[in-house]
Amino acid sequence: MLMVLRNIHKSYRLGTSEIEILRGIDLDIDQGDYVAIVGSSGSGKSTLMNILGCLDRPSLGYYQLAGQDITQLPDDDLADVRNGQIGFVFQQFNLLPRLSALENVMLPMVYAGIPKPDRQQRAEALLVQIGLGDRMANRPRQLSGGQQQRVAIARALVNQPSLLLADEPTGALDTKTTEETMALMTDLNRQGITIVIVTHEPEVSDQARRVIRVQDGELISDQANLPQTAL
Repeated sequence: MLMVLRNIHKSYRLGTSEIEILRGIDLDIDQGDYVAIVGSSGSGKSTLMNILGCLDRPSLGYYQLAGQDITQLPDDDLADVRNGQIGFVFQQFNLLPRLSALENVMLPMVYAGIPKPDRQQRAEALLVQIGLGDRMANRPRQLSGGQQQRVAIARALVNQPSLLLADEPTGALDTKTTEETMALMTDLNRQGITIVIVTHEPEVSDQARRVIRVQDGELISDQANLPQTAL
């Protein structure tokens, strides 16, 4: 089992009040799974994503990632887990505008201490794999939205993480580019990469093999899904 969550609660203090966001989440995710987490605004799905990605800690409960108890790790160790085991894809791409596509993809390997020749070779191979072999020298403003998202996905994968987390990855894309991005996600999952997507778009969640619904901070359903062959 790649991820094990038990009795996960998350609360925030607002003035003298305490706001409970997550209320006793139990969840298991296998290596190689493809999961969509869906829910309305304020349901707690983004907070759950932040905990899965080690960007936040639960107020109560237990989270194990790849056999390691994440809830007890110091901050520096959590940062190492994020950089080495988890790849992140966001709605707004978060590419550095002054760097080329190649340099953006290479950046996480700098923090991981990978030698420069290896960084370039691995980044080039990923960009070729996702169909951007002829765009390596382009900066983000010279790329379409879909191309920028592909660069962001390559950057997320370059440290060979066990888990890819995507937060509304198609929210800034048009229909055609959404189709292309989700086709890439499906292909990556077929290669064995575990993918968890937070989305409010049914046409995106339909591509996953498992759909988890969150409402008012609780997991209300967890169902197997037969992905559509096309959006």
